Amino acid sequence: MTLSFARPSDTSVPLHVVAQPDLDEWLAGQSDHIRNWVAANGFKGALGQVLTVPSTDGGAGFALTGYGTEGKRARKRFPLAAAADALPEGSYHIAAGVPAEHLEMECLGWLLTGYAFDRYAPQSAAKARLVAPQGVDAARLEVLANAEALTRDLVNTPASDMGPDQLQAAAEALADEFGATCKTITGDALLEQNFPTIHTVGRAADQAPRLIEMNWGAAGPTLTLVGKGVCFDTGGLNLKPGASMGLMKKDMGGAANVLGLARMIMALNLPLQLRVLIPAVENAVAGNAFRPGDILTSRKGLTVEINNTDAEGRLVLADALALADEGKPDLVISMATLTGAARVAVGPDLAPFYTDDDRAAGVLSKAAAQAADPVWRMPFHEPYETMIEPGIADLDNAPSGGFAGSITAALFLRRFVEDSNYMHFDIYSWQPSKQPGRSKGGLGQGPRALLTALPEILGL
Repeated sequence: MTLSFARPSDTSVPLHVVAQPDLDEWLAGQSDHIRNWVAANGFKGALGQVLTVPSTDGGAGFALTGYGTEGKRARKRFPLAAAADALPEGSYHIAAGVPAEHLEMECLGWLLTGYAFDRYAPQSAAKARLVAPQGVDAARLEVLANAEALTRDLVNTPASDMGPDQLQAAAEALADEFGATCKTITGDALLEQNFPTIHTVGRAADQAPRLIEMNWGAAGPTLTLVGKGVCFDTGGLNLKPGASMGLMKKDMGGAANVLGLARMIMALNLPLQLRVLIPAVENAVAGNAFRPGDILTSRKGLTVEINNTDAEGRLVLADALALADEGKPDLVISMATLTGAARVAVGPDLAPFYTDDDRAAGVLSKAAAQAADPVWRMPFHEPYETMIEPGIADLDNAPSGGFAGSITAALFLRRFVEDSNYMHFDIYSWQPSKQPGRSKGGLGQGPRALLTALPEILGL
């Protein structure tokens, strides 16, 4: 599926966007025919309300959509996208009514209404297509939309068709598309090349564990993206109850978001050197599964006591982050569907992130607002370091008590990055219910904010 704007055409329908408080003023400037039609059809300018207005001779006229009130718009990521879902099939161009500062993101939201995950059964998506307004960077918005579609597709695909083999194939296909290199270390070769925690977590599955590496770009600042690729998480021997296992196909959402961001970076040809690392595993149950009470030695040499095999994401990320740090890049970013504690803290709509760099945090927060990709800074709270130190080993993968679970997980990961600027995202990567521009299911969280922030953070 390719998401794109409609081509400019004489037959595209003008779309007037009218905020609810402005409706009377707008009607005052219209003909009796239009005022009567609007009144007869009960159009009030409510958010997402649409009305097709015929010409006096019965031919094609124009379309109206309500833009609601400022308060109602604040509750939606892409308010205008509500119209795309409601309008009849056809091509439309915005005649007036969208503030210039919101135009690009509203157009992106409209593009995203064209997404549907139809791999297994026909699905409906918005049929109303938008002509890109003048002054909007249409090509860039199409890149963002299609990168988001890639992320959604990967997350939405069930583990039966998105195991480590298929995740590797997706990374290789992306690398081929943009002339990047891609290599993979698989199975027992992980032990030979000192990636013991990745191997341990994935060794019980039918598909072998692996570390996928993609490299692109020959000049500029160095950026390494690390994405958690747990293609299904049973919880291991600490087996999840059925209700908690239902969405575990999305436990590779970190990898999906990293690949989406990588696609944006390469398609827009950002002047940097990109490295992507994805530890891809399935946390399965078998006779050789790792156990509570085991003590693992990571690539970095730090020992980890296993107090819960369901806290496996930080284990596979540990080895990948250690490798990333060995290269001393200018910035390391990890993205993972890591903790339920993050969902309790901020819900499914915000992407929590951690960094020690106050300047980068400020840049990212500002960029997130511009990109309609909300994030929320969480603290690397140093007094909690003792919570991840069990005494019997250097680190505890699942501190008891349940307090500050997202923070302690982030602190655990930070132990593996010492020589590079580090940023960590603890994302949900799932939209619980359909919203304008966001179908129910897999979701990108953080990539657009990062893409917008990277030029300033890295000095591009």
